[in-house]
Amino acid sequence: MVDVIRTVVVDDDPFVRMGLTMVLGAGDGIEVVGEASDGAEAIELVERLRPDVVLMDIRMNGMDGLTATAQLRSRADGPAVIVLTAFDTDKHLLRALRAGANGFLLKDTPPDDILASVRRAAGGESILAPAALTRLIDHVVRLEDQELVESRAVQTRAALDRLTAREREVAVAISEGRSNMDIAASLYMSVATVKANVTRILAKLGCTNRVQVAILVHEARDVPSSAAADRHRADPGGGRA
Repeated sequence: MVDVIRTVVVDDDPFVRMGLTMVLGAGDGIEVVGEASDGAEAIELVERLRPDVVLMDIRMNGMDGLTATAQLRSRADGPAVIVLTAFDTDKHLLRALRAGANGFLLKDTPPDDILASVRRAAGGESILAPAALTRLIDHVVRLEDQELVESRAVQTRAALDRLTAREREVAVAISEGRSNMDIAASLYMSVATVKANVTRILAKLGCTNRVQVAILVHEARDVPSSAAADRHRADPGGGRA
């Protein structure tokens, strides 16, 4: 991890920017190098200041956070992006994660958790609890057209079929939020071997980070068929214990 984590805060609410800047400025080894009020300004700041982490609001006037996140994460040397949202079932949030965001934070997240998340993102880690991702995907799936859901599930399963059996085990472990050390212990592999598998998985799936891998695994495993979706609407409990 870098000695000083250079951050940029992006939000169209000046009070939110001020609050985040104060929180980050109080953290050891974290420096706020710039603030932006929309996505276009954020991209310009990133090009000029080269921060390590960007905290990005989703909903903004002008260029929104989705477009800006996709552009930043498409770059080989792009910064880590943590998306800011008011609630964790925002349908736009999943789009941001699919675009390569490293994770998300709720705007009422406690300061210590914000600082910890920025440090983790700077170290290349994902900022996303598996339970939160599953809940988000389930919520969005119920809102989407079922033909689209089925089409994406077929494509996702086809993508995962390109992995070897061992790589699929590692991909599933990634979707469960496990660290490389945890994966190594559970699958009886060295950490170096886990890292090599992760690198191959990212390349084969065309993913830029572990969050995108987790989304693919959850969608392939958990996205319901049309019939299952119909049953869910009839019985929201789904017959689960």
